[in-house]
Amino acid sequence: MNSLVLAPFSDEGIIRLAALGRVVHEPWTETRTLWDPEELGARLTNEGFDALAVEADFLFEELFDTARGLRIAAICRGDLHHADLDAATERGIAVVRTPARNAQAVAEFAVAQMLALARHTSIGERYVREGQWEDPTEPYVRFRGRELAGATLGIVGFGAIGRAVARIAAGFGMRVLAYDPYVGEAEGVEMTSLEALLAASDFVSMHVPDTPETMGMLDEARIAAMKPGTYLVNVTNSSVADRAALAAALASGRLAGAALDVHEAHPIPPDSPFLGLPNVLLTPHIGGATQETIERHSAMVAEDLERFARGEQPLRLVNPDVWGRLRG
Repeated sequence: MNSLVLAPFSDEGIIRLAALGRVVHEPWTETRTLWDPEELGARLTNEGFDALAVEADFLFEELFDTARGLRIAAICRGDLHHADLDAATERGIAVVRTPARNAQAVAEFAVAQMLALARHTSIGERYVREGQWEDPTEPYVRFRGRELAGATLGIVGFGAIGRAVARIAAGFGMRVLAYDPYVGEAEGVEMTSLEALLAASDFVSMHVPDTPETMGMLDEARIAAMKPGTYLVNVTNSSVADRAALAAALASGRLAGAALDVHEAHPIPPDSPFLGLPNVLLTPHIGGATQETIERHSAMVAEDLERFARGEQPLRLVNPDVWGRLRG
């Protein structure tokens, strides 16, 4: 089986794929290139690839139409927004993904942002670097923060990332509330309504999928109902919150601060209302950017391609209807 890998991939993962056949590794993070789907499909055909692994490239119908020898495509992500599964299934192409590959990375990042907000580390670092530290005692008052221990954390969305955040927060001695309409009870966590969570939480961390159901779930009314002095962490997607209402609540000081790793566009638009707010930490969508994330998705993809090559159903197959046709 010959594989084209356009995602960042571990050395061990490449070695495992090379045991199955020829491997070409061209990660988009190095080439800075996202392929046109039709051109990528033609390349797969012309160069004899029957397996493809991507992270940022799109698996659209045009690709599947032109990639005549493609048998399996791997998505180094948990979500499937980049793939046309119906088109793949119609053409007998198996698709696998890598669920929870970055759960630990994003969870650690979210808690780190809570600490940065609570202890003013980002603004304090600038205070020192920019030469503002003239009075040796001023920072003790100006940057007096709060501890996570004893605070209430509200986690909105209790999937793999939300559960990882809860485990870390428990280690800090936080009381953990969670809202997820698809989850029942969870050990060590108080499942509650979204309204009750927002009213009681000192920190709110968003971990919901990007769906029509979650779009705008933090609307003006819910932002107004949040406990005064709350810190918000959003590492999931910008569409969950009403930007104007959130910016107003932060500018007025009703919300103590926010850490935003996702924005309405990447890079963030120059007219974003959050750029001018000193109580907002802005990061360039790096919550899942760790070496361990790459190692996890590489291991998952390698395992599933090995199984596929042996005639065994991949563990993370997302279009199982195709398997019977492939076996036939």
